[in-house]
Amino acid sequence: MRSAFAGFHSIRPRASALHLTASALALAMALPAVAVAQTAPQAEDGATEVEEIVVTGLRRGLADSIATKRRETSIVEAVSAEDIGKLPDVSIAESIARLPGLAAQRVNGRAQVISIRGLAPDFTTTLLNGRQQASSGDNRAVEFDQYPSELLSGVVIYKTPDAEVSGMGLSGTADLRTVRPLEFGTRALAVNMRGEMTEGDKLNDDVRNYGGRFSISYIDQFADGALGLALGYAHLDSPSQNKHYKAYGYEAFGGVCEPSLPDSTCTVDSVQPDSADSALLVNGQEVFATSRLNQRDAVIGILEWRPTAQLHSTLDVYYSKFEQEETTRGAQWYSNAWADDAYFTDVVTEDRGGSLFGRSGTINNAVPIIRNDYNTREDEIFSIGLNTEYEINDRTRLVADLSYSNNRRRETILETYAGYGQGTGGVTPSTPNVGRTLDSIGFTVNDDGYPTYSEGLDYSDASQVTLGDRAPWGGWGHDGSIRFPDVEETISSADLKIERDMDGFFNTFTAGVNYANREKSKRVEDYDLFLKNGRQQVYVDAQYLETPTSLGWAGFGDVIAIDLSRALDVYYDRAPILDANYFDKNWDIEEQVTTAFVKLDFEGGRWRGNVGMQAVVQNQESTGVVINGTEPGSPIEPISVTKGADYLDILPSLNLIYDLGGGHRLRFAASRTMARPRMDEMRANVTPSFNSLVCTGQSCPPGATVNPWSASGGNPELEPWRANAFDLAYEWYVDSTTYLSIAGFYKDLETYIYTQNGTFDFSGIPLPSTASSIPAGVTISSIGQISLPANGDGGTVQGLEVSGALNFGTVWEPLDGLGVLGSISFTESDLNPAPDGQEVRIPGLSGTVYNMTAYYERGGFQARISKRFREAFKGEVVQLFATRGYTEILDDEQIDAQIGYTFEQGPLEGLGVLFQVNNLTNSPYRTRLGLDSGGTTTADGGSLPETYEEYGRQFLFGVNYRF
Repeated sequence: MRSAFAGFHSIRPRASALHLTASALALAMALPAVAVAQTAPQAEDGATEVEEIVVTGLRRGLADSIATKRRETSIVEAVSAEDIGKLPDVSIAESIARLPGLAAQRVNGRAQVISIRGLAPDFTTTLLNGRQQASSGDNRAVEFDQYPSELLSGVVIYKTPDAEVSGMGLSGTADLRTVRPLEFGTRALAVNMRGEMTEGDKLNDDVRNYGGRFSISYIDQFADGALGLALGYAHLDSPSQNKHYKAYGYEAFGGVCEPSLPDSTCTVDSVQPDSADSALLVNGQEVFATSRLNQRDAVIGILEWRPTAQLHSTLDVYYSKFEQEETTRGAQWYSNAWADDAYFTDVVTEDRGGSLFGRSGTINNAVPIIRNDYNTREDEIFSIGLNTEYEINDRTRLVADLSYSNNRRRETILETYAGYGQGTGGVTPSTPNVGRTLDSIGFTVNDDGYPTYSEGLDYSDASQVTLGDRAPWGGWGHDGSIRFPDVEETISSADLKIERDMDGFFNTFTAGVNYANREKSKRVEDYDLFLKNGRQQVYVDAQYLETPTSLGWAGFGDVIAIDLSRALDVYYDRAPILDANYFDKNWDIEEQVTTAFVKLDFEGGRWRGNVGMQAVVQNQESTGVVINGTEPGSPIEPISVTKGADYLDILPSLNLIYDLGGGHRLRFAASRTMARPRMDEMRANVTPSFNSLVCTGQSCPPGATVNPWSASGGNPELEPWRANAFDLAYEWYVDSTTYLSIAGFYKDLETYIYTQNGTFDFSGIPLPSTASSIPAGVTISSIGQISLPANGDGGTVQGLEVSGALNFGTVWEPLDGLGVLGSISFTESDLNPAPDGQEVRIPGLSGTVYNMTAYYERGGFQARISKRFREAFKGEVVQLFATRGYTEILDDEQIDAQIGYTFEQGPLEGLGVLFQVNNLTNSPYRTRLGLDSGGTTTADGGSLPETYEEYGRQFLFGVNYRF
C-alpha cells in the first residue's frame, strides 16, 4: 500500500503547510512502519517506470524533517507529523523540546514554554502558518501546551531570519504548520483514541487520576481538485498530580532563647543539644498534594480554493478552549524559634559544605496551618487567516494575507486556612494565640527527596479542626484569599507582497509590507476572605467534607479535605484588596508594528541563499496608574497615565549555502535581529513609598534637604532587545534518514533590559501624616529614586550544537529499521543584567542540553525510547499573590517510551495499537534556595534545596484507524 504522504514535500516560508497533513499525527500512526517497494507496470512506450520506495512510520517523519532542514535556505530545525504522532504528546511542546538547541520548561509536570539557544521564551516569536499568535500569559511567550499535536502537520524552528517573515524572534521563531488539502491530494479519514492514567492512588479522593483523548481528522478534494477541505477535532481529558514540598529558608537558632544567661526570661533552650546551636535548620515548610484535571477541545478548518492556475486562496481557522481545575490540600508551618516560643530538641547534625546542618530532630510548639486551595483556569484561542495568491504572469505573483488572533485567560486562585482547635474571635496582633494548638513534629531531612515528618495531632479530625487564620506573629490578617487574574491579547495583521522570478544569479525578488496591531490587557481582582460572624473559627459541616487527603508520602498523615466549590460562600465573606500591589498588576498596552522588506534569492554553481532587509517601525503605548498617596489606612487615589515611544530598526539578513558535493555542505548566516520588550515591564504604573525614618541614624539639622521619596514601576519607553547574530554550520546528508550537523552561533546583544535606578519627581503627591517625624526646618525634596526596567549594557551569547541521525541499515542492511537520533548543545553567555556588578544569570540559559532517541521499526512493530536533559537554569514561575518571579530550576530530565503495532494486511489493515509511558523514571522537579548569589548557603558557598516535586508516571494505551 502506498502511503498518502509519499511525494508530499513542498514547503514555503509563510502561510503554508509542512509536507505532512493536518491530521497526519493520527493518520501516520495507521501506516506501516516499514519501507514498501513497488515496481510500476511497463509504460505504453515500452519504458519501465522507476521503482518507487515508500518509507513510512517514524523513519518517514524523520526523512521529511531532514529534507526540510536540507531544503530551507535559513538554518532551521523541523518536526514532521510522524515525529509528533509516533510519540503522541499532550502538546507540541514535548516534541519540539527534543530539537537541537531547544529546551522546555516543565510547569506542573508538562512542557509548556520553550527556550531557543539559551535565551528565555521572551526572545522567541511563535507563528501559526506564518502568522503571529497571541499569548495568554503576562508577556509574549506562547504556551505550547494549548496546541494539540493531533491537529498540526509539523513545526519549523527558524534559527536564522528570513527577511520575508515578519516578527522574527531574536533567538528564533517557531512556525506551527497545518495541512494544505489540495497538496495532500487524496481523501483521508482518521480516528485516534487514547486512554491515560497517572500511576498510584489518587492524591485527592474527589479528583480522578484517569482520562483520555480522542481526535478525528478528515481531508478531501472537490470540484475536480479545485476545492480542498480539511477538518479536525481533538479532545483532551488529561489528569495530572504532584506531591509538593518547599522549604522557606534555613537559619541557625542557637541563642534565640538561652535560660542560662543572666536576666533571661525564657524557660526553654531554643536548640537542644547545645552542640547543634550553629546548625542550619529549616525555618518553615509546606507539604501539599495537588490534583489537576486538564481538558481541552480544539478544532481546525482549512478551506483551499484554486479555481484557475493563476488564483489560489486558503482560509485557516483554529479554535481551542483549555480548562483546568486544580485541587490542593496539605499543611504548612513555621519551624522557627522566633515564632511563639518554638524550640528544637534531639537535633542530629552533619557537615554539609563546611557548615553544620540539622539532619533530624523535633520542632516543639509548632502550629500547622491546614490548606485547602481550589484553582481554575480557562484559556480560549481563536485564530483566523486568509491567504490569497494571484499570478499576474508567469514571472510575477501577488500575495495578500489577513489574520486575526485572540487569546484570553481567566483564572481563579483560591486559598483557605484551618487549624487544630477552636478559639473565640480571630487571630490579630492583640490576640495572637486564638485557636493556636501547639504540636511537636519530628523531622528528617533527606539528601534528594521528600523530608519525613511525624506530627502529634490528627489534622483530619473534623471534630477538632476549624477554619481560620493560625499564622504566628499575630496572623496574616485574613482567613484566606481569592484572586481573579484576567489576561487578553489580540493581534490583527495585514500582509502584502510581490514576488518576481528573474534570470541570472539572482533568481527571485520579493518585496512587501506587513502591519500588525497588538493589544494586551491584564486585570487582577484581589479579595481577602474573612470568616462570617466576626471571624469566629468554625467547624466544617459534614456535607462539605471529602475523604481526608493523605500526606503519608512525607510521613505527615492525613489532613482535612473540604469541597470549596460548595463551601466557600457558606463560610466566607469577601473584601476587595485595593492596595498598591493591586493597582500595579493592572495595565493596558497597545503596539503598532509596520515591517517593510525586500529579499533576493540567488543560486549559481555551488552557491545558493538569500539576502534581505527589513525596516521595522514600532509605536508602543501603555496605560497605567500613578498612585497618588501613601497615607496608611487611607484610600489609594490612582491617577491614570498613558505613555509610549516610537522606534525604527533596520534589520539586514544573509543566508548562504555552499555545496561541497557528496552530501557535504557549509552554511553561513549573518543578521541583525530584535525582540520586543516584555509587556509587563512596559506597564505605565508607578507605585510610590515614603521613608518617614529618613533622618534616623543621620543628622538632619534645620535647612538640610532629605529625599524620602522612592518608587517602583514599569517603563513604557523601553526599547527592544537588539543583537547582531552570526551562524556557521557544517552538514553531511548521507541519505534520507542519516545526517550529521555541527553548528556554531554567536549573538552580540547591544542592549539588555534590567532594573535600574533613576530619579522621579513626586510633586503633586501629598505628604503622608508620618512625614511629621521629620524634624521641623528640614526640607523634603520632591525628587526621589525610582527603580524600573531600562535598557542597559548588553553582552554575548554563543554556543555549539551537534546533531545527527543514523539508520543502522545505512551501515549494514540487515539492521534496517534500527536507528538513533539526537543532539547536544553547549551555550554560554557573559550577559549580566545586574548593574552593580553582582553576578546574575539571564533567564532560560542552560549550559548543556541534550536529547536522544533510539527506535526500531519492522514488520508493523514499532518501539522507541527518548530522553531529554536540561542543565540547571533560571526559570520564570508563578509566585505569591499571582505574580511572576524567578527561581533556579535544577537539572531536569525526562524519559518517555512507547511500543506499538500496525496491521499491514488482512481484515485489520490500517489498525494500530500503542502503549506509552511518559516520565518513565518519575523524574523530579527541583529548585534551590535563593537565586544567583542570593539565599542562605553553606560555608563553601553551596546551595540548599528549596522545592521538590514528583508527578508520577503517565500511562497511555490507544488505538487508531485510518479509513
